[in-house]
This record gives sequence, C-alpha cells and structure tokens, in this order.
Amino acid sequence: MSSPITISFKQMAIAKPVLQAIEAIGYELPTPIQEASIPPLLGGQDLIGMAQTGTGKTAAFALPLLSSIKLSVKSPQVLVLTPTRELAIQVAEAFQKYAAKLSGFHVLPIYGGQEYATQLRQLKRGPHVVVGTPGRVMDHLRRKTLKLESLKCLVLDEADEMLRMGFIEDVEWILEHTPENHQTALFSATMPTAIRKVARKYLKDPCEVKIASKASTGENIDQHFWMVGGTNKLDALTRILEVESIDAMLIFVRTKTATVELAEKLEARGYPASALNGDMSQQIRERTIDRLRNKKLDILVATDVAARGIDVSRISHVLNYDIPHDSEAYIHRIGRTGRAGRQGKAILFVAPREKRLLHTMEKASGQSLTRMELPTGESISKQRIDQFKQVLSETINNQDLSFFDELLAEYSHEHDIAPEDIAAALAYLHQKKRPLKVQFSKPNKDKSNQKNKQDKSKQDKPNLRKARMVRYKIAVGKKHKITVSDIIGILAREAGLNAKHIGEIDISEQSTSLELPEGIPKEVYESLRHEKVHGHKLNITQDKSAVSTKHKHKHSKRDENGVKKRKKKQVKANKNKKSAKRKKSGTV
Repeated sequence: MSSPITISFKQMAIAKPVLQAIEAIGYELPTPIQEASIPPLLGGQDLIGMAQTGTGKTAAFALPLLSSIKLSVKSPQVLVLTPTRELAIQVAEAFQKYAAKLSGFHVLPIYGGQEYATQLRQLKRGPHVVVGTPGRVMDHLRRKTLKLESLKCLVLDEADEMLRMGFIEDVEWILEHTPENHQTALFSATMPTAIRKVARKYLKDPCEVKIASKASTGENIDQHFWMVGGTNKLDALTRILEVESIDAMLIFVRTKTATVELAEKLEARGYPASALNGDMSQQIRERTIDRLRNKKLDILVATDVAARGIDVSRISHVLNYDIPHDSEAYIHRIGRTGRAGRQGKAILFVAPREKRLLHTMEKASGQSLTRMELPTGESISKQRIDQFKQVLSETINNQDLSFFDELLAEYSHEHDIAPEDIAAALAYLHQKKRPLKVQFSKPNKDKSNQKNKQDKSKQDKPNLRKARMVRYKIAVGKKHKITVSDIIGILAREAGLNAKHIGEIDISEQSTSLELPEGIPKEVYESLRHEKVHGHKLNITQDKSAVSTKHKHKHSKRDENGVKKRKKKQVKANKNKKSAKRKKSGTV
C-alpha cells in the first residue's frame, strides 16, 4: 500500500528539462504509483510495479528513465515492451511529450504491420528509446538491426496482458538476449505465477510497489459514449445541447486552438460559450470560471491543463469532444461533474479507431459506459415545441398585452383574417431562425450497409493505401532535427492516423513533404497547422502542384479516349454534310 502523497515532482531528482516539460503539461503532484516508483528507478534499482491502467504508470517509468538519457549516444538506451501496437504508439507519444525540452531526443515505436523498410531507416538514425511489441522486437534482434549494447533499462509494460496474449516466451527470449548489466522494471495490474517466475529469474533484488485498485469515479456520474459516425462532431454536440437538461457544461478538446474554434462555432449557433486554455492569463482564467459559477456563462471549452482545479458545483455535464489519450486525464475530466451530492453526466465521443481507449476508460473508472444514440429530429422538434408553449404561457400570464390585442383586432377587421391565422403567421415569424419542426436526412440503408461491408473488407487487408493520397508540406526539416517518428507520432496523436495510412515522407533541409489520405477534417487540419515539434510550428499546407500519379493516369486515359470519340463524331458529321451537299446539287 502506498502512503499519502507528501512530495512534489520538484522534490525528486528528475532532470530539469523533463521537469520543465511536465510543468508545461500541467502535472503538479505525482500519483501514488509515480511517487513510489520514480525514486528507486532514478537510483538504478530494479522494480516491480503493480497498478491498474489509468494510474499514471507510463510517467512512473518514463520520467526517471528520460532523466538519465545521454543524448550524445545515438543508440537505444531504453527498451519498452508492450502487448499491442496501440499501446506502443501511446507509450512512444508519452515519451515524446515528456522529452519536449530534450533537444534531439528520438523515440521509435516498432510493431507488426508496419513496413520493415520504414523501421530500418529509423533504427539507423539511432533512437534513444525504442517501444515495441515482443514479436517485432525479436525479429529486429535476430536480424541484428536492433542493437542493445548501450541499453540501460528494459521495461515490461502490462506484463499480465502479454502473458494473456501468449507473448511470455517471446519476452523471455528477449530478456535472454539483452546485456547483463541493465536495469529492469516490470509493471502489471495482476501478478500471476508465470509473471512472478519471470520477475524472480530476471530482476535483481527488485523494489516492489503495489497500488491498491479502487473505483475512481463516484456513483453519481452517469457515463455515456457516442460512436462517431456519419454525423460530424459539431452537429452531434448541438443536437445533444438541444435536448439535455444542462445547467452548465464543460467540453474538453485536445488543443488550445480547438478551444477557441469550437467556442466560436457554438456562439455562431446560438450557444453562449467561452474558451479556457493555457494561453490565458490567470486573471482572465479566474474571471471566466467566476462567470460560469455565477450563471453568466453556461458552456466552457477547455484543455486538460486549463481545467485543472476547476470546482464549480453547477457543472451538470462533462463532454469529451476529443478523447483523452490516457485514462487518468479522463478521470480528472469527468470528476468536474457530480459534485456536492448532485447527479452528473459524462459523455465521450469515440471514433471507431479509438475503441481500445474506450475500454481503458471503462477499466479506470470501474464502470461500463452506456452507448447513446443522437437525438432525432422528432425529439428535438418536441423539445422546441414544449419550450415555445412554455414561453407563450409565461408571456400571457405575466405581460400586459392590451396594446397588441387592439392592434391585432384592428388588423383582423381591416383584412378580414381570422385571429388564428394571424397567430399562426406570428408563430412562423418567431421560429423562422430556429424552426420548431426539425428533420434530418436519413442515410440510405442499402448504401450504408454496402459501405460498411467495403470498410470491413478494407480492414481485413494489410495495405490500406487505396484511398487517394494528397501531398502536403510542413515548415520543418532536417535543420530543425525532425525525424520520421516525430511526424508519425504527431499524426497519430492529432489526426488518429497509423503509419500504414501515411504515404511517402521526404525530409529536406528546410521543410518536409508527405502524403496523407484525402479528406482530412478541417478541425484536424487546423490543429496540425498550429502543432509544434522541437519548438517549431508545422504550418502544414497542401501542395496543390503535386497530384497522385495514379489519379493523373486515369484522367489522361479518359481524356485520350474522349478525344478519339470526338474526332470520330466530327469525321462522320463532315461526311454527312458533304453527302447532303452532293444530293442538293444533283451530283452523285
């Protein structure tokens, strides 16, 4: 069992650049697993950590290990084994985030399904940290393309999950093929006999840390998720705002830019909203929260960092517009509602590719999230009509309407129009900007089913690069020490793209050219534009001069066929004209 938190990150011997990075993220106090694990790992001791997902264990090993990285040594000094490629990407992104102030740091995720050529290229550049699945790490060790002479620490992340998936023999093979004098850290939610045997065999006098699992959220928070489908997220959000009985809502997005953009879009749709992000001064931040507390504002759009410490009892709803990448952030977010004995509601928007993260959130919160359907046009119409009737009743009961009675009686007499018709016309004018009758177009079921089948068949194939690719440019290159893994990491985090969805990446001195699938959503594109790598903005722009060769070929062939057809038609028309002239003149 861990003792109550008594120290801060600043009191630990974490390297200054790493400390600066986590302060910029907004981390203030370590979680129990971090407080118990960081000191022994900083001291070079082997460690067994037992903790559930969502307790902050990635930072528990990443922060101390980054503190001892030698940037001048261009070879793997830390190797992290994970059970799945999704977790490998997630852990690699966390290392990149915590190493934001370490100039020239390079982390590389390696996993099955990714092209060997790409991984070989990146391994030759000398990553400081490698995060990989057991099978692919074994392959590279056998090929001698992954060299561990400089290895300082090996981390086994989610060891019980690797056992469950049948990887434990691969893990032992890797442990046998690593240098003797290195540190080992093993993290697991449970400690089955097989994992305990591995620990006894390969760890040297380990420090054992056990964090008791507990339900992380109160029973008074109803948790729901919406699987992002044909409706875009903004439309989905406005439908939810229409029918939910909201006192105040906190909406979470991933980037500072997105807070401003979404707040502006909600304002344009008639929902008073304000942004809350790390660029604001403390004075403005406090004033904005006070407006929410005093009922002068009902919707806040915030980032994780900006929302830390918000304690406003009237927040009835928390909506995760962008899914958080770790469950600890999810627990912090939804903990802003359901306070002071009130009932709260948490809603999570989940893209199909984010299903694994959804399960992580459920495990961390100790509750299953209920799938919700979006409000229909019929339910929104009913809500608007009920509100309209209520406003009518309040106006009739509370206002002096004598002047308007006389005016309408006069109009009715002059134009011989029934009072009911006048009332109907006024009701129409009142609701013109916000119609009482709402209808949404329904997708064709046959087409939808056919599309689902096509999508499934695409998922079954290893190569998903059939979508038309569009070339983009970003304003960072070799001069800014950018690497392919930096780019893949950002695209995975901000656009949800795996390496297999990304085309050719060509890094030049001043800029980088890359191919991405057509149809990137506007909000993702804007987020990428403002994203930074090694302190430099990406400033992504579409390279309109570059078109896919395949696309060109199709068009040129079609155009060529079209020209041939037009020529044949012209020749035939000319023959017909000549024949008609000869007949007219009597010549044969």
